[in-house]
Amino acid sequence: MTSWGTTARTVAVLISVVAANSARAQLTAPPATGAKPKVVTTVPIRPALQAPTDTANAMGQAERLALQSDLAWVGQFNGAITGDVSERMVAAIKEYQKAKGGKPTGVLNPQERSVLAETARRHQESVGWKIVTDAGTGVRLGIPTRLVPQQSNDANGAKWSSPNGTVQIVLTRRKEANPTTAKLADQEKKDPPGRTVDYTVVKPDFFVLSGLQGLKKFYLRGTFKGDEVRILTILYDQATENTVEPVVIAMSSAFNPFPSAAQAGPPPRRMVDYGTGIVVSEDGAIVTDREVTDGCLALKIGGFGHADRLADDKDRGLALLHIYGARGLKPLNLAGGAAKSTVDLAGIADPQIQGGGSAASSVKATVTAIGGGGDLALSPAPALGFSGAAALDDSGKFAGMVLSRPVVVAAASAGTASATSQAVLVPGDRLREFLKANGVDAAGTSTDAKASVVRVICVRK
Repeated sequence: MTSWGTTARTVAVLISVVAANSARAQLTAPPATGAKPKVVTTVPIRPALQAPTDTANAMGQAERLALQSDLAWVGQFNGAITGDVSERMVAAIKEYQKAKGGKPTGVLNPQERSVLAETARRHQESVGWKIVTDAGTGVRLGIPTRLVPQQSNDANGAKWSSPNGTVQIVLTRRKEANPTTAKLADQEKKDPPGRTVDYTVVKPDFFVLSGLQGLKKFYLRGTFKGDEVRILTILYDQATENTVEPVVIAMSSAFNPFPSAAQAGPPPRRMVDYGTGIVVSEDGAIVTDREVTDGCLALKIGGFGHADRLADDKDRGLALLHIYGARGLKPLNLAGGAAKSTVDLAGIADPQIQGGGSAASSVKATVTAIGGGGDLALSPAPALGFSGAAALDDSGKFAGMVLSRPVVVAAASAGTASATSQAVLVPGDRLREFLKANGVDAAGTSTDAKASVVRVICVRK
């Protein structure tokens, strides 16, 4: 049964409808006799499509960075990877879509984005892309380790190169009074002579040059902090540009010449660290750099297996290791030589530097006193892996052990750059005192330092 309230409301609605229809009828002319009534079609108003830049702006910063990076690795984006939205980024997306046979909307659908990310990842793996910290300067940069497996270091920076020299990456550092990016760019245009520059960007905090250097293409990015100048140069044969140019863009964006982490102290420890140890007894005693053996989940000696760390001396920077059951060891004669102006360093370089090898090698270094405490600096610093190497004086006698230390880029509280020694020498008498204090009878007779050094391998978490 219908209530009175419900009925009243229904009647009111009907009256309203009738009145509205009557009003419309009065305003509309009646159709001509016999004419068909006109049918009015309502066309819905569609909202305007969102622009690709609006879609990009709606992404998170990290998502945009990843997108630009992936586009660069597939060869479509050639700008700075900053995460900033630009028409260049939208154009790169459209070019990628066209190359894949899709509609160039400027906005990637989920399937397109997934394929792009996987393709970029494969490109990175194919060149061995890694973000590394240069031990000598604290600079963080990306290196295509498979393209440039050979590395060398000196006091002026570092160099990575391919076995045949077709690709070279050079990190240089120098001191210069009152530098500006404009002045530095002008200098780099002229040095080396014959460099042809076809692209230049000079900003207050960095500069970029590219062009031809001899028969190679080059890309250069540089900056400074205080009086410390740091420049990254990439050289590559023109025949390799399809492979190398996406890497150049990635390297330019990854280049961090003065990372904040380095300002507070040395760069973070590597997950796998390589050093050199000196065999000091036939029963397996080995002395090496304490820092190389700190925090190791596993500690090994190349060719011999597991090692134990029995003692360490934080002040001297020394560690005493021991291997068991080893045969054929040739303990070095540690009888007193003295470092004078130059020394020969016998050590085993990081395997990456020698293409995976483990051969011992010898390099020369100049000895310089540091302050009045008897500490000695070595220049140029030897390659990675030489920390713990043996130093021989000009008569071939043991003079001490090398400790490699990364440069502290700047004091945590000051904004000016300041460099410390890259490598120091622990004199032989300090090393002999350390061994004696730990009950090691260092009575070795070998005078062949390269035959008396071993590779120390530290694996961290």
